[in-house]
Amino acid sequence: MLEVYLPILVLILCAIALALGSTVFSFLVGQKKPSAIKLAPYECGMPLVGTARQRFPVKFYIIAMLFILFDIEAVFLYPWAVVFKQLGWFGFIEMGVFIAILLVGYIYVWKKGALEWE
Repeated sequence: MLEVYLPILVLILCAIALALGSTVFSFLVGQKKPSAIKLAPYECGMPLVGTARQRFPVKFYIIAMLFILFDIEAVFLYPWAVVFKQLGWFGFIEMGVFIAILLVGYIYVWKKGALEWE
């Protein structure tokens, strides 16, 4: 029974060998001429401003989470719109409750000032 999995094992071993081989080969053959410019973090071609390890405000992360939350809302709205007629009033009321909960959360975040970008 294990001979069925032999091709998968061979494929995994070949993938690991290729990854390690190319890494070792590039380390041995590649040029090593570090300079201050080459070791600097790349920022879209712009000159460096400050340090790369600066801290971001917490509001940045809150806005990012809100963006993901409302993207997920849009993901739920598309399938609901496709089967809207089949769901009838039950589906309409359920989606109304879903949107109302998200609206309450949005108003709460808005009143707390999390959307104010400084």
